[in-house]
Amino acid sequence: MLKDMARLLITLTIIAASAGFLLSQVEQATREPIKEQRRLQMVKALSAVLPEFDNSPDTDIVSLQNGVNKKGEPVQVAFYRARKEGEIVGAAFKVIAPDGYTGNIEVMIGVRPDEMVNAIEILTHAETPGLGDKITFSSWKDLFKNKGLDNADWRVKKDGGEFDQFSGATISPRAVVGAVKKGLEFFRENKAKILAEGGQS
Repeated sequence: MLKDMARLLITLTIIAASAGFLLSQVEQATREPIKEQRRLQMVKALSAVLPEFDNSPDTDIVSLQNGVNKKGEPVQVAFYRARKEGEIVGAAFKVIAPDGYTGNIEVMIGVRPDEMVNAIEILTHAETPGLGDKITFSSWKDLFKNKGLDNADWRVKKDGGEFDQFSGATISPRAVVGAVKKGLEFFRENKAKILAEGGQS
């Protein structure tokens, strides 16, 4: 009886150890491809919002603190800088609209040195299909092109501004417009640091 129990324990130990080893091998084998996939997704988003560039914006980064979260921890914003022939032609960064209809909306903003929006891209959202998800439509995102703090009324039309909302869905566009405006304000406040040569971190 004791011998059988010992054999069983040894067998289970070997199985568990083998399974653990296999899992660690799988994790190691997939870690780099997953990392590369994330990098490619980032490059795709940067390419969508930045002016034409000839550097690698995903490695030309300035990180700045923008307040603290609910736990009192610093919130860092990474600015990905695009260059053409060595000159900075734009910077891209993420903002979170926390007041979407069904949760956070993550937006990538591309801004030129003149503080004008080059383009925006909706990275993640959980808005209602057929209603709030229209924030992902090119026709709506294009409304932000060449808009800055001084040449646009950063509200949806229902609130007296100039950005379209959708029939039956005002919350989602209002959240994105507000988040982009706050992002532009943070960019303006920190423009010198963001565009400084040698400010890479």
